Amino acid sequence: MTDYLSRAGLQVAKPLVDLIETQVLPGLSVTPEALWSGYAALLADLVPENRRLLAVREELQAKIDAWLAPRRGQAWDGGAYKAFLTDIGYLVPEGEAFLIGTHTVDAEIATLAGPQLVVPVMNARFALNAANARWGSLYDALYGTDALPGTAEGAGYDPTRGAAAVACAAEFLDTAVPLVGASHRDVRAYRRDGAVLTAVVNGQTVGFADPAAFVGYTETANKISYLLRHNGLHIELVIDPSHPVGAASPAGLRDVVLESALTAIQDCEDSVAAVDAEDKGAVYANWLGLMKGDLSETFEKGGKSLTRRLNPDRVFTAPDGGTLTLPGRALLLVRNVGHLMTTDAVLWNGEETPEGMLDALVTVACALHDLARTEGPRNSRAGSVYIVKPKMHGPEEVAFANTLYGRVEDILGLPRNTVKLGVMDEERRTSVNLRACIRAVKDRLVFINTGFLDRTGDEIHTSMQAGPFVPKAEMKDAGWLAAYENGNVDAGLATGMQGKGQIGKGMWAKPDAMAEMLTVKINHPNAGANTAWVPSPTAATLHATHYHRVDVFARQDALKSRAPASLDALLMPPLLAGRNLTEQEVCRDLDNNCQSILGYVVRWIDQGVGCSKVPDINEVALMEDRATLRISSQYLANWLLHGLITEAQVEESLRRMALEVDRQNASDPGYAPMAPAYDGLAFAAARELIFTGVTQPSGYTEPVLHARRRAAKAKKAALR
Repeated sequence: MTDYLSRAGLQVAKPLVDLIETQVLPGLSVTPEALWSGYAALLADLVPENRRLLAVREELQAKIDAWLAPRRGQAWDGGAYKAFLTDIGYLVPEGEAFLIGTHTVDAEIATLAGPQLVVPVMNARFALNAANARWGSLYDALYGTDALPGTAEGAGYDPTRGAAAVACAAEFLDTAVPLVGASHRDVRAYRRDGAVLTAVVNGQTVGFADPAAFVGYTETANKISYLLRHNGLHIELVIDPSHPVGAASPAGLRDVVLESALTAIQDCEDSVAAVDAEDKGAVYANWLGLMKGDLSETFEKGGKSLTRRLNPDRVFTAPDGGTLTLPGRALLLVRNVGHLMTTDAVLWNGEETPEGMLDALVTVACALHDLARTEGPRNSRAGSVYIVKPKMHGPEEVAFANTLYGRVEDILGLPRNTVKLGVMDEERRTSVNLRACIRAVKDRLVFINTGFLDRTGDEIHTSMQAGPFVPKAEMKDAGWLAAYENGNVDAGLATGMQGKGQIGKGMWAKPDAMAEMLTVKINHPNAGANTAWVPSPTAATLHATHYHRVDVFARQDALKSRAPASLDALLMPPLLAGRNLTEQEVCRDLDNNCQSILGYVVRWIDQGVGCSKVPDINEVALMEDRATLRISSQYLANWLLHGLITEAQVEESLRRMALEVDRQNASDPGYAPMAPAYDGLAFAAARELIFTGVTQPSGYTEPVLHARRRAAKAKKAALR
């Protein structure tokens, strides 16, 4: 049972009261009375509007279902469909041209291009790893992944593989910071003569093709670092002949360190399993520690106790003898939850209140500690708080978020638009009205992105009644996706986001497939995205090489003159349209989706793990979160609705795949097998997600997951 305390007519869970009043507010100018009374007034004013907006979602979906169902199997009439969506208010007028007015934005978001990490803030170790991923060893990233062919030989350092990593890094340097008429692989020494950095090759002194690339250095008795800059990103050459790697290099080059994750999203949403006041307290406490700068985590690794903290800034001597200080950490954004879910952390009139409203209040309040800091490491040097807001459907909901954060600014005494918003373009009604959505938040917008995973889930749910969808593996070749990806960039550039915010692309979902990522993910900067999501610090370092190979802002300039993406293509669902799948094709997709659902849900429900590597049916580890779960469950709900599969087939597949998931998790001592009883809460959640997928709000998985996870926690508590 949760203990509640009365605050300004609200019932607030005691753990939240303790966090706010003893950890968040001390040292700030905001009193507990002002915060709680302001929040009570906010809820009174905005909860009814939140409920109305959710009702609009359901009303529009019901109208779309009613229009699509009787036309099932007919030739697609895009013109009639677009006219219908306009009549019901799903499509809104784009309006006159405009430019966003956002100001006081940090360079990592506005004028630099580089990787972005997304990490569950509920896990302190992961949160710190992401924050500290601003700098990463290219040697390590190459040596320790499949970015290089083969694997290391022996238990210790493999000099042959090490040499391959060194050679690959030299090739990168030749691309990013080339020498005049020579290669970095042939350098015998790097030398600084005053403000000039040169290299010795074949006994000759050669300069850098761009002498201005040399921007700093550090020198000690045993180690020298030379700092270079290209496309706004820094490269550090670490010279240390006393190190085994440096000793093997004629130039004494021990490492090439890249500026990697410029930004990191600390996630309160899809990658966490936070279902009650206790969980929300853990989420907020970690975010508070990041904003105060004192978050730490002690853990065991290799038989040793290690403590991780936030990295300090990095200090170099500039070529002119001055001091150059660079951030040691990624600039942090925090992703709040959307408008749908409620929380028991705060009750109003005896009812749960919107979780997104609580996120807005508490995460911004925590960030006041960063805003108040005048010296030492800071998150935002520009004095802003960066919130990413997901799962908003259309411009009216985006405008509501703008109002919400304005009210939070008023409660906390912040100037208007101190809070900057990122709008995730991952719902269909947002995609087709993106410019209107941008207009609704134009003075605080700093981020838009494409999220293929959630966007696919919403594509299926919105067009559920139109007919069966193509197999999941074919989705990335569907016509709507190219229109979606291009349209996002088009809208960002047309509204003046270049130089003011991030136009982003989605996650690389295969954390162990770095060679493939190096080949494929360069498409994101080539598409005009000045950031893209990666699943790990190592992936951030490897993806950073793409931003040296592509001048994103020049690429954006080139894209401004292309024809806008087709709205007609964006509105056409990828249906089978009379094509018959073989029995083998259907069974394979059924098993693949059932396995994916079970593999994710069993950890979510039983262990509270919101994001994890889940092996697929081919044993390929995929980074799964609620967005991937939404796709899988909506796919099967769609195929079930249209008769491609039966309930009996689903039940049989779930049981077979449960055995497979049990096998894949056999080495986890905290894992509880689903088979042979098949009566656990996780298995029940998987069934419910599929069999009630058609009626789940927008196809979201949170209502089912939260209910089952709460039940699992209650069951565990009763056994204590």
